[in-house]
Amino acid sequence: MKRVTSFVSGLLLLASVTAAQPPVGRKVGLAMGLQLGYGGSKANLVAEAEKMPEADFGFRPGSMPEVRTFGQLFAHVAAGQFGTCAAVKGVADPTQGRNLEQELKTKPEFVKVLADSFAFCDDVFSSTTDENAASFIRQGPNEITRAMALYGLLAHNSEMYGIGTVYLRLKGIVPPSTERQNAGRGRGGRGGQ
Repeated sequence: MKRVTSFVSGLLLLASVTAAQPPVGRKVGLAMGLQLGYGGSKANLVAEAEKMPEADFGFRPGSMPEVRTFGQLFAHVAAGQFGTCAAVKGVADPTQGRNLEQELKTKPEFVKVLADSFAFCDDVFSSTTDENAASFIRQGPNEITRAMALYGLLAHNSEMYGIGTVYLRLKGIVPPSTERQNAGRGRGGRGGQ
């Protein structure tokens, strides 16, 4: 278990390095790794949603109807967060029975549901400790560890952020993580990767 914990912590720290730096000179365990990863994910996704002009929230790259619009990416993230964090809390998913991707239409609606989903998950991550990270929760028909559920959520959020960066690039917009990285290099967020 200790090796798995160390491995997962390492992966999460690597994923969160651009948005949430680990504290200098401290031991970073599984809980802090999850919390840092969540902070980075939250910063990236919120900034990404804010960067896209409202007129482009209906943008879909290509003509395939199964490809989500830019706005639908954030409804999808929110639905995933509500579902996972409800399972960790042991409560009903507040969005159960709703199809956020189809219901929401405007940037303010997508940004609000994203913010609401982060607010719903904040205490789940902040209350995670190295001790309770290994406790089991029910997710669907399975029982998995809290850490596994939260790691899966962060991996999903990272995937959705990466997809969203493609949408931004297609509109000529530099993604937030690249902007921060370039600013750190003294390039002011222009051009680059």
